[in-house]
Amino acid sequence: MVEPMLQFAGNFWWLIFPLGGAIGGGIKAVAAANERRAERRLERYRIKQQTKIELARAAGSAKMTDAAAHRELKKLLEQHDSTNARWLDYEMDIAKLLDFPLMTDMREPLTIAFHKARSRAEWLRPDKLEDMLGDREAQLEYRDAVHEYASAFDVAEAEAIRRRRSDFSPEDQERLARAQQLLRLASDTAATPQERQNAYSKARRELDGLFVLPATARAAIERGIAGELEA
Repeated sequence: MVEPMLQFAGNFWWLIFPLGGAIGGGIKAVAAANERRAERRLERYRIKQQTKIELARAAGSAKMTDAAAHRELKKLLEQHDSTNARWLDYEMDIAKLLDFPLMTDMREPLTIAFHKARSRAEWLRPDKLEDMLGDREAQLEYRDAVHEYASAFDVAEAEAIRRRRSDFSPEDQERLARAQQLLRLASDTAATPQERQNAYSKARRELDGLFVLPATARAAIERGIAGELEA
């Protein structure tokens, strides 16, 4: 067996060079293919790992976004409550309101704008903060409404303070001053129920056709008087 092979090699020795080149080329091609497959595997692994990293980063970013939205909404609710409290001071303090009657004068454009902004902010306010998380459009709409409400209140209040009772004639200003004193007496728990009732009735007559008491303030005074009369 060995002898025929040696004989073949002796007779066809010149084939060693081209066959050797072909074999060497084949080995190199196989090695290159293996290297490319290894590189592809490494690339697929790298892509998978990068995808995992990006997904984790996106998840973390989403959590951060929710936390930021939570903080923003909390501040908006606080600003909303603060503006409501400032308005409630006028609704409940009749003496203050009669000093600055423009705050409830619905003939005044600035007052109308303030009350419209207030109604819109109340309408868009979420029952619970969590109800609005995840809805960025609703968050932005509520944010704009609260900012508009606070700004409109500032403008209306500044104008009301500037003008005070100047829009009323001297006679009407006197009526407002008398009504103011009578309403203080109507709200005074140290006065008798009858004194409070009479003062409230007279104040209503002084304000008739001149000024409309807010429903909240009117109800508070009437409840107080009614409670004392029943007692």
